[in-house]
Amino acid sequence: MPSLAQRAFCEWLGTAFLLAAVVGSGIMAQKLAGVWAAHLMFELPVWQFSITQRTGPGQWLAEAIATFGLLLTVFGCIARQPHSVAYAVGLYITAAYWFAASTSFANPAVTFARSLSDTFAGIAPAGVTAFIAAQLAGALAAVGVSRWLWREQMTA
Repeated sequence: MPSLAQRAFCEWLGTAFLLAAVVGSGIMAQKLAGVWAAHLMFELPVWQFSITQRTGPGQWLAEAIATFGLLLTVFGCIARQPHSVAYAVGLYITAAYWFAASTSFANPAVTFARSLSDTFAGIAPAGVTAFIAAQLAGALAAVGVSRWLWREQMTA
């Protein structure tokens, strides 16, 4: 089993690459680890703030649902097929970008990073706090539901 530091690094690197790859199409900004690299690749100013307003109950509900689904996907994979987590997360995020009105940030680090990139899927810094609150609500709901669905696997 890799160390916590190794797992954290892999999570950081994988998220940076995933999100940096998508920003090139103008669809989605990415974490700080990849934000500046993507800006440089596409000859954009390295330091910028998003002006895209994302606010209101519909956006917050979409973000809570996107986060709920992401974490339920992770917990379900861990309970049944742990080796499939990476694939399932990539597929879920791709789908959630299209089905969620919020474009599925589903992660506080991604939310913060997308406030630093004025691309199509950015978020104005003023909207970050509400999105993170919605993500926390979705995460708490996912933890509760997953404990109920996979109680035996989670206690083993």
